Amino acid sequence: MNLFENVTERVWKRAAAGAPMSEREFFEAEIARWKGSQKRREMIEGERYYRGEHDILRRERTAIGAGGKLKKVDNLPNNRLVNNQYQRLVNQKVNYLLGRKFVIDTDCDEYRAELEKIFGSGFYRVMKCLLRDAINYGVAWLYPYANDEGKLKFRRIPAYEVLPFCKEGEDEPECVVRVYESAEYVGRREFVREKVEIYKKDGIKRYALEDGRLCEEEDAFFGGGRVPLVAFRYNEKEIPLIRRVKSLQDALNETLSDMENNLQEDARSSILVLQNYDGTDLGEFRQNLAAYGAVKVRTVDGAPGDIRVLSVKTEPGSFREAAELLQNCIIENAMGYDSKSDKLGNSPNQLAIRSMYSDLDLDMSEAETEFKASFERLRERIDDYLRDMGRGCFEGERLEIIFNRDCLINETEAIENCVKSSGLLSEETIVLQHPWVEDVKEEMERLKGENDGQGRIDGAGNRR
Repeated sequence: MNLFENVTERVWKRAAAGAPMSEREFFEAEIARWKGSQKRREMIEGERYYRGEHDILRRERTAIGAGGKLKKVDNLPNNRLVNNQYQRLVNQKVNYLLGRKFVIDTDCDEYRAELEKIFGSGFYRVMKCLLRDAINYGVAWLYPYANDEGKLKFRRIPAYEVLPFCKEGEDEPECVVRVYESAEYVGRREFVREKVEIYKKDGIKRYALEDGRLCEEEDAFFGGGRVPLVAFRYNEKEIPLIRRVKSLQDALNETLSDMENNLQEDARSSILVLQNYDGTDLGEFRQNLAAYGAVKVRTVDGAPGDIRVLSVKTEPGSFREAAELLQNCIIENAMGYDSKSDKLGNSPNQLAIRSMYSDLDLDMSEAETEFKASFERLRERIDDYLRDMGRGCFEGERLEIIFNRDCLINETEAIENCVKSSGLLSEETIVLQHPWVEDVKEEMERLKGENDGQGRIDGAGNRR
């Protein structure tokens, strides 16, 4: 009987006795259900495959034994090769959407200045990790909080530790439960205990989880009237990438491992046919053949002894074709692109490049939509922090986060299009599309300075 069955049985016994389910019992039952759920196992699987811990690493070689049953065989090569296409595709998606820093667009200069302090390089690193978590888990969770020095910090919480509760038809949680392990020392011995934190709009309750029961430890209170955790989804249904490609990734690993096994099985690349062998033990025969390179045969009743070889040819080409097919299927199902493809030629035009990125662009457009919605919820927490710290009240100010996708482009063609657009579009729009510009605001200030008569600076540092 598992933990969920134990907790459920206890709850139903109380219900049968006429005792209503308490809030604590409700959380105990939901936590037990969550810990054994397929959704949580899939999240852990996504993280495991990203780290390279694939199922192939636990594979054993088997053969048909007595009674037709499979049994483990230890004397055969058992290669366990991992070609981690899954990790490559996750990194590809992360760097495509967040390879370049996003732009903060607001009409309030004071608000922009405060946000630029918060959205520094440390936050940008958190965002890239958050997107990677969302792809692996289907959803990622961010916990903004003020540290002891009053600085706003951001902590990622793995989705396999988080159980949200939302009202029907809404995606903003009314309550969030976090279940995690914590190491504690008693003397010199280390003990791992399960902890539970329940986040509500008015505060946090902390418990220890012992045999499925919640033992209250402490409470923490905060203002704002909001659950502090913010969800960042990979897509609307929170479907992780691993669900689309796991079977194909496993098949690719198995194909490569089988190919290496076949190449190493020298003794089984040929079948030896023995006539009148001077011995009865085939293990002894193999040992003598390996040690001395010779075999003794004899003549029996006038029939001469002999040894013949039946060759079993292994075609590496068939394995290679299967591996290439599986790799292409992984890329297609993951909605990525093959960066080593020679289909584009030496000088591809922008239309051909966009065609290569089309699947990736479609997939990450949905992720971008979800992340922008999550940024609005995160903004509420940031606005609360800025107001509470006396750094300004910016509620109601316009704010837009613009993602700069890191896409391969034909620079010559892009620059020519910018030049041709002069007079048709605003100067700021043209500068935004120029491939050499990293900071649009800074570039516009430079252009303004030149147009105000400050002149251009030549290579020697002189104004012209």
